[in-house]
Amino acid sequence: MCGITGVLYFEDREPSQHMLQAMTDVIEHRGPNDSGFWTENRIGLGFRRLSIIDLAAGHQPLCNEDETVWIVFNGEIYNYKSLRSMLTDRGHIFRTSSDTEVIVHLYEEFGEDCVKHLRGMFGFVIWDRKKKQLFGARDHFGIKPFYYHLSGRQFLFGSEIKSILSAEGMNRLIHTDSLMNYLTFQYVPEPNTMFEGIQKLPPGHFVKVTYDGDMTIERYWDPMFDPIDRPFDEYVEQIRAALEDSVKHHLVSDVERGCFLSSGIDSTAIAAQMKRIEPIRTFSVGFEGANNETIIARQTAEALGTEHYEKVITKDDYFASLPKAIWHQDEPIADPSAIALYHVAELARKHVTVTLSGEGADELFGGYRIYNEPNSLRSLERLPLPLRRMINRMARMLPSSMYGRNFLLRGTTPLEERFLGNAKIFTESMKSEILRLDDEMLRQYKNPQQIASEFYAKTKHQDPVTRMQYIDMNLWMPGDILMKADKMTMAHSLELRVPFLDKELFEVARRIPAKYRIAGGTTKYIFRKAMEGIVPDPILNRPKLGFPVPLRDWMKDNTGTMIMEQIQASGIEDYINIKAVEEMLHKHRNGQGDYARRIWTIYIFALWHVTYMEDVPQKAVLTH
Repeated sequence: MCGITGVLYFEDREPSQHMLQAMTDVIEHRGPNDSGFWTENRIGLGFRRLSIIDLAAGHQPLCNEDETVWIVFNGEIYNYKSLRSMLTDRGHIFRTSSDTEVIVHLYEEFGEDCVKHLRGMFGFVIWDRKKKQLFGARDHFGIKPFYYHLSGRQFLFGSEIKSILSAEGMNRLIHTDSLMNYLTFQYVPEPNTMFEGIQKLPPGHFVKVTYDGDMTIERYWDPMFDPIDRPFDEYVEQIRAALEDSVKHHLVSDVERGCFLSSGIDSTAIAAQMKRIEPIRTFSVGFEGANNETIIARQTAEALGTEHYEKVITKDDYFASLPKAIWHQDEPIADPSAIALYHVAELARKHVTVTLSGEGADELFGGYRIYNEPNSLRSLERLPLPLRRMINRMARMLPSSMYGRNFLLRGTTPLEERFLGNAKIFTESMKSEILRLDDEMLRQYKNPQQIASEFYAKTKHQDPVTRMQYIDMNLWMPGDILMKADKMTMAHSLELRVPFLDKELFEVARRIPAKYRIAGGTTKYIFRKAMEGIVPDPILNRPKLGFPVPLRDWMKDNTGTMIMEQIQASGIEDYINIKAVEEMLHKHRNGQGDYARRIWTIYIFALWHVTYMEDVPQKAVLTH
């Protein structure tokens, strides 16, 4: 696990090592063990290393034998040994035992198709000196980040935005479309970022940039579900075998490994599979109160026989860590559990360098409660369209607090309009009240529904549950789940691995019919059945908690006052109607509604604004 960065100029000019040094120093947390640079006319590559595989000889940037292909690589390739064997048989000569060098020779052998052979998580850039072309790629699911900036004079890239911001001449401007979408999603959906002019390479895509500045981006892999009606027990066996195989591959490393452990089935399944292979350490955090996850996680660890470590996060701990966490996030992610993840990563790093976790199981096997909705709304959706429209109009006239109103509204609203992913914080009408932007901008920007429509258009032939999963695979998972996972663990130089997000395991999951995923009154039904005898019985059917952060209660005491004061002092009044936020807090405290998540979304944007737009953490380095 590492950090990469670099620049390609579209004119004869060698990058300054001073600038590359600044671009890599700012991401030292991603790779505290080593650093490296390589430059020639027009191209410069920078690298920070966290040593995991081939500790002695994995230095980067790395090249082939005749130095015509250079690479900087962030991630892990789990099938690198079999690929190395195949390439050796074809006459390739290796100088190291690293997975990085395997990618170099794969590129020599297969060109841009090299990505189709990789099993793992990655963000890498290859400079092809013969073609005078930069080739970059991001892994299938978006586990590892890849940011870039293209202008008429240069192409900048990095594992984190802060590297790009450290380059010569970079300005910091808010992308207003991204802000408007952030208020709905609680993250900025790809390919945009909160910064004008900086974008994300989407998952499953590669980018090519020529010497003259021509850029092309192509999708090489699509997480499309294609259910096939086969016997239930056949899928159960396939899930067990595929997960066991994935965990084995994800244990490849030359350093200590552990596992995050929550109160749910996903992380428990990973820990149980790990324990079958080797003694393991597990880590959990929780909050004081009825939903303290450490209690159940401790019981699970005892049942599995792991060496367990835990921490109860106090309110003071939580808020004290916010400034650092926001800096590491690069752009605002208003998921309260991100800060809990920051703390469990800090705990784990005291004992291990690599940790496994359960991200991705919900998207693969249908684990979110919202996926039950199509079944519950079926009676309304079967009504004739004119009747549904009439019910919808009548429901809108009912008091917002009236029991059943939301059910009628959702049941008479098409799936494409009501589901945008696992978070929907502000509606468009709410944004018109909270934003201090031109109303014309709200009418003309590419809004959340238009973003989701691109993915809905590809799944018209699918059932509603499968369509919802595909939306989350392309929006929620890379934008929220994997983004916070990468940033909050790398903040502590901890490598996170996610065995559920393995392309071989996905090949099993994509074939499972919706009737097996959502059944028996529960989500992830077939996965729960597959884990019988592996996961302790009390965990098999526990409802999903995530990291239940007590924001709702915190907002009602002095913490709410502190949050409001920080919002008021953050300098966001050009974008946000502060009085509208004050009114939300007033209503929240008076029991007129639950506004905690909306206030939190504004609060995280405010802290991000202070960090990146006012208290600039890393000034641009000039070469002249």
